[in-house]
Amino acid sequence: MYYTEKHKARMSFANLSRGKKMALSTLGMLAAGGGALALALHRSVYADLELHPPSYPWSHSGFLSALDHASVRRGYQVYKQVCAACHSMEYLAFRNLIGVTHTEEEAKALAEEVEVLDGPDDNGEMFTRPGKLSDYFPRPYPNSEAARAVNNGSLPPDLSYIANARYCTAPSPLPTAGHSLHPQGRGQWN
Repeated sequence: MYYTEKHKARMSFANLSRGKKMALSTLGMLAAGGGALALALHRSVYADLELHPPSYPWSHSGFLSALDHASVRRGYQVYKQVCAACHSMEYLAFRNLIGVTHTEEEAKALAEEVEVLDGPDDNGEMFTRPGKLSDYFPRPYPNSEAARAVNNGSLPPDLSYIANARYCTAPSPLPTAGHSLHPQGRGQWN
């Protein structure tokens, strides 16, 4: 059966009886209310699933407070002895350590421990030289493919700006790679 123009005109909302209008209006209101309820429940459940870090009474969290120099230096030492085996800090240069964790002489000595590929020289050859303050921290792997191969397909994140990327109330100038220190000094994994 096909509809004619006369049938199409009778199918408009204005031509419906009062009871059908009320039923359709009620159905529309229930659908809109159910959708709003589902959205509100989804957002409330989503908010409950977020994990927030614990808040500790750090001594350096005040407006004019500063970080303890010895603990910042220990953080760098932990990075150098543990984290640097897998993680890079390729966006930080040795000069960034001056005045934060090391003196200028200490930072120069750290930089000179690293052999940097430089060049080309007058013959067009690449050569290695001792590091300078302007050199960046060396990467543990030559490229990301080598890093993935050694780490079962997972690329270890660069720790240069990890403190800025974290949702945390306590600022940290050096990356900690998932490890934080409790105020009493006990180690705890995030």
